[in-house]
Amino acid sequence: MKQILICEDEDAIREFIKINLERSGYIVKDVATGEDVIQIFSETEANFDIVILDVMLPGIDGFEVLKQIRSKNENLGIIMLTAKTQEMDKVRGLMTGADDYIAKPFSPSELIARVDAIYRRIAILENKKTENSNSNIIKSGPFKFNTKTRSLLKNDKTIELTHVEYQLMQIFLEKPKTSIEKIYILRKIWGEEYFGDSKIVDVNVRRLRMKIEEDPSHPTYIQTIWGYGYKWDLNPY
Repeated sequence: MKQILICEDEDAIREFIKINLERSGYIVKDVATGEDVIQIFSETEANFDIVILDVMLPGIDGFEVLKQIRSKNENLGIIMLTAKTQEMDKVRGLMTGADDYIAKPFSPSELIARVDAIYRRIAILENKKTENSNSNIIKSGPFKFNTKTRSLLKNDKTIELTHVEYQLMQIFLEKPKTSIEKIYILRKIWGEEYFGDSKIVDVNVRRLRMKIEEDPSHPTYIQTIWGYGYKWDLNPY
C-alpha cells in the first residue's frame, strides 16, 4: 500500500497535493497542523511510507514535527515544503532528517517525480531486507554494514540511519578508496530525473558525517574531493 500523510495548513495547496497523489495511485491522509501529525504518530500504528510536511505551520512548526517523527521512524520518507527564498530552511530540514524538499510553487509533475523517487527507494530497500544472502555484511575499519538488516555498527555500537544515509553508506563502502562524482550519487539516490539542487548531496553527506565521524569538521572517513565529489578513506586503519 502506497500510503502518504500530508501536513499543510493552506487548504488549496493541501487539496492540490492530495488530488495529484491520489491520481497517481497513492492512498492519502491529509491534516492541517503539526499537532495532528504528532497525534497520529503517537496514538496509532502510523503505517505511512512518506510524510509531506510544510515548514510554516500554525502552532508546532514543521521542523519540530520532523524531529519528533524522525525519532520514531528512521525508515520513513519525509519531504519538506518550503518557499523558494527559504534556503536556510531547506538546509535545516535536511540536517534535521528530511529526505528531500520541494520549493513552492511546484508543478504536479515535480511533485509526483519527487514522491515516486522516494517511494521507489523505500520499496527497493525493504525488498532487500527480505532477500536471503550469504554476503550481507560489509566490513570497513571499525564499521560493519549489514545490507540485509540495513544496520550499521561502529565499534559494535549501532548507528541509526535514514534511507538516504543508508544508501550513501552503501555507495561509499562498495567503492572504497574511489573518488565518486557528486552527480553519480545524486542520480543513484534521487533518480535520473531529479528536479532539485545538487546541494542536497552535500547536506546529506554532512549529516552522515555527524553520525559516523569523531570530528565531523575534520572528517577521517568521508573525504571531500573538491570540485568533484567524495571518497571513502580508511587511512588510520
